[in-house]
Amino acid sequence: MTIANTAAVAVRPTAAVHDFAADMNRLTREITTWLAGNWLQVAIALAIGAAIVLALLGLRSLGGRLCRGHDETIQWRTIVGRAITRTRMWFMVALAARLVEGGANTPAGVTAVITAVFTIAVALQAALWAREIILGFVEHRAAGDTEKGAIGSAIGIIRLLVTFALFAIAGVLILDNLGVNVTGLIAGLGIGGIAIGLAAQGIFADLFAALAIIFDKPFRRGDAVSWDSTSGSVERIGLKSTRIRSITGEQIIVSNKNLLDKELRNLARLDRRRMTLSIGVIYQTPVDVCRAIPDLLRTATESVDKCVVVRTGMTAFGASSLDYELQFDVRSEVWDVVYAARHAVCLAILDTFTREGIEFAYPTQLNFTGGPDGRAVFPD
Repeated sequence: MTIANTAAVAVRPTAAVHDFAADMNRLTREITTWLAGNWLQVAIALAIGAAIVLALLGLRSLGGRLCRGHDETIQWRTIVGRAITRTRMWFMVALAARLVEGGANTPAGVTAVITAVFTIAVALQAALWAREIILGFVEHRAAGDTEKGAIGSAIGIIRLLVTFALFAIAGVLILDNLGVNVTGLIAGLGIGGIAIGLAAQGIFADLFAALAIIFDKPFRRGDAVSWDSTSGSVERIGLKSTRIRSITGEQIIVSNKNLLDKELRNLARLDRRRMTLSIGVIYQTPVDVCRAIPDLLRTATESVDKCVVVRTGMTAFGASSLDYELQFDVRSEVWDVVYAARHAVCLAILDTFTREGIEFAYPTQLNFTGGPDGRAVFPD
């Protein structure tokens, strides 16, 4: 580098500092002249601005009262109240200054400063309001349907993502309104977001599946579910996986994405459970008794609490029995109640058949001896 170039580089910062100092001196002179010539308008504007700030403080206090007493159940009034309470003092002052600066005959330099400050304040305050409303909506949708640990972790991650996204948008809007070229910044944020999404797509897939469980509520902790070849009760809903305690005792851990990709049956939301019993009687049962068996089965079944017969009748001629089928509903979603009801129905049928002298069939073989003419000869 030559001596001339070195001198030019050294002069540029000095010139920039000199220009900034000159601008500040000019702005100071404008403010001094403005205050000296418009002190009455300035005083009135300050009084009106103070009244505006006090009114906004009162509105923020009203938002706090809306939140009070609604901590357990997140309602929309609570969400709105929380958003109002996040209104900052610097936004109130910037808004008041923006509203009254026209009536105070402010010079161009002061107006530009107020406009810039107001732009920054509005963008940041809007981000705070939007974040509070989004998080409140998430809590409102998930309230009472997931365990506190899972929803707490989800809210923490959602808060981080929402905060980053909203304040990134606010920063871009601020720079754009201040005259900065943000095209390169937006392109960089987009490329960075794509890279992060591709690198962590598996984690994000399970995270969004967890959020889908929180919002859509296909099941909740304690529900009995049947998924693929697994049946059990949900023990914990996490951000990455869901833990299911199978009916055989072992804990099965399934990723949230895989859990929602397949058909899942929620057995805890049944208002009834259907039971089917197959019953066989011996071939020696008289026809009149066979005709009466469906009514006997219906009476025995409906004598048990919460049991309603759907259909019953003879279904087939078996190898060693006359086969009947009984279908009945137990009006309960609790499996222990259903199990006990099926036990009671079986005992009621056994008692009825014993009282009526109806014999249950079991696998038997009967040998016949053929005579010279081909007819069966029964042994003595």
